[in-house]
Amino acid sequence: MPQATVENLLQRIEKGKPIPAIVLMGADPYLRDQCRKALIEKFVPEGSREWAVTKISAVGGGLQEILERAQMAPMLSPRQILILQDAEALERGGDEALDRTTEALSAYFEDPAPFSIVVIEAEQFDRRKRLFKVLSSSALIVELTAGSADVAALTIQMARELGAEIAPDAASELADAVNGEPAKIRLELEKLHLYAGGRKITVADVDALVVSARRYTVWKLAEAFAARDRRASMEFLDSLLREGEQPAGIVGALSWMYRKLVEARELPSGTNPYQAARDLAMRPETAAIALAQARKIPREQLLAGITILAEADSVLKSGAPNPRATLEFVVARLTAPSAHAVA
Repeated sequence: MPQATVENLLQRIEKGKPIPAIVLMGADPYLRDQCRKALIEKFVPEGSREWAVTKISAVGGGLQEILERAQMAPMLSPRQILILQDAEALERGGDEALDRTTEALSAYFEDPAPFSIVVIEAEQFDRRKRLFKVLSSSALIVELTAGSADVAALTIQMARELGAEIAPDAASELADAVNGEPAKIRLELEKLHLYAGGRKITVADVDALVVSARRYTVWKLAEAFAARDRRASMEFLDSLLREGEQPAGIVGALSWMYRKLVEARELPSGTNPYQAARDLAMRPETAAIALAQARKIPREQLLAGITILAEADSVLKSGAPNPRATLEFVVARLTAPSAHAVA
């Protein structure tokens, strides 16, 4: 099946056509919950959800239980939803275990139960392995990300869900301040709603309440990276760490910055900061910085940087014994001469 966005999935659910198997791939809990909620509300009657909605972790053999339940007709509901959480664990345990897992999924997908919707949740899968190929050929792969053009609108929608109202420019600034991550937007909106006390949330409210120093100061690194100035980059990294920034957060902010720089490079020549602000879903001031820095860094260098940062994110999430050393290695690679940037 083709890959889909969260918006695509929600539109398909709204039409009422069930999908036998869905893979929710990504780390954002808000978007994951949004997809789950839409599926459950559409396909399982409220009074039957205790019996017809099942969540099981893949850690410890949950897949087998999910597939067995999928073949059993649900109680008091025309359909059941079976959610396999932590599914990235399926790739651990050796080649033999992975082969058994892949075969079990492949066998189920050949004749899926018409009354079951199997939802597989994972932060990421190795796209080179047969497991992902089986999933992508038989299940709808949904990337849990919000596109740049949609994130400000999503912020406004979240505010409405909370009974709040946020000005469009404030929504863009908030989304910009937290790297466009929906779960963080939701958390900050809850605080802003209380802070505003019933009135419309403004840019001034966002500036006063949302702590986002990392988000804005990270752009200072772009110039150092463009010049491959390792000393300046290391000094700035040291200052962020001394100020209490977490390594995973720094890597996340840098990844966001690199993606925005790639997007900025792809904008037509002559794009002004206000047009870029709309296309990049950020404030004009920040968009101007992105445009200026993007022209200084070759696209190949930016793409290599995204790969480097993705690898670092994986290392940090797997429990790196020395996160600072991991970050310093990242900076060394990002500021290396171009021939060695991805070595």
